[in-house]
Amino acid sequence: MIVLYAQDMIGTHTIIRNRKGGSFLSAIGYLQIHAYTSKAQIPLKDVALTVTDVSGAAFAMRLTNRSGQLDDPLAIEVPDLSASQSPNTGVIPFASVNLYARLENFEEIEVEHVQVFADTITVQNLEMIPLSELPGNWNKTEIFEIPAQNL
Repeated sequence: MIVLYAQDMIGTHTIIRNRKGGSFLSAIGYLQIHAYTSKAQIPLKDVALTVTDVSGAAFAMRLTNRSGQLDDPLAIEVPDLSASQSPNTGVIPFASVNLYARLENFEEIEVEHVQVFADTITVQNLEMIPLSELPGNWNKTEIFEIPAQNL
């Protein structure tokens, strides 16, 4: 299990450090968010995002900009790319995080097990539905679970 436990500032990115078996993982992957409404993908500003490790401990909280994205992708320490180059290395070649998105008058979204790989920007799209279209579900959170890669 990968536990996210600290963060440092490096340049304009927040580096989220992982710990596995007492040692640091050695590569960086990035998480970018695209929050929008409707099939026309109209961007949503000020969506409150919380990113947690798989145990639920929050390690990053951000707001989307007027483009519905983070100003800078979150940099997350992940297993080295070499972990995905051969079978049976015993290392899962990605870090898993959970994402929670909230904006007033929109349905809340939870995405479980977002996979972040080394040297890759993972883009997580969040199509948020106005509560006016869901009058009976005003307090419901839409949960999406991403299954693990078979690597």
